[in-house]
Amino acid sequence: MLNIVLFGPPGAGKGTQSERLIEKYNLVHLSTGDIFRANIKGETELGKLAKSYMNKGQLVPDSVTIDLLKSEVMKHSHPKGFIFDGFPRTNNQASALDVLLVSMNTSITKMISLDVDEEELKTRLLKRAEVSGRADDANPSIIENRIAVYQKETAPVKSFYADQNKFFSIDGMGSVDDITKRLFDSIDAN
Repeated sequence: MLNIVLFGPPGAGKGTQSERLIEKYNLVHLSTGDIFRANIKGETELGKLAKSYMNKGQLVPDSVTIDLLKSEVMKHSHPKGFIFDGFPRTNNQASALDVLLVSMNTSITKMISLDVDEEELKTRLLKRAEVSGRADDANPSIIENRIAVYQKETAPVKSFYADQNKFFSIDGMGSVDDITKRLFDSIDAN
């Protein structure tokens, strides 16, 4: 089973590249944001629990996030693999994901980080705001804060996978097709 954690700061191109990886490798896309929204909308027990934290402005605890992810993973009987988008965001989540996958007789194959310089990230996010209308992409101070939060809180997860020899860095600069080729080359180098 091919299990990829696609990693990078806001604006690195994870969404665009995820679509290409899903198509080429027939992976199941698991976005924690999408999973949260679907469970809240569907008023599942886990969705209600997650919403109770979110309504108080609190982070959803790792245990709830993992349970939501586990219920989504279990919906797929014979997947070729998964691409994890927006997860894990902490070392605790990465450990919990390892435990979940081991229970399914599989593991993370690679964490691939799209490395893009900060000025390019800002440019991409501002362009994306024009196209998508996302308010969080249009405000330069919000963009800077999102990048800073990523660097402080999420980037340390790299070391978790580096310690397992599963961390790979990809140059996320250049054309979409060039970046895709570098991703495919990294995955196919198994």
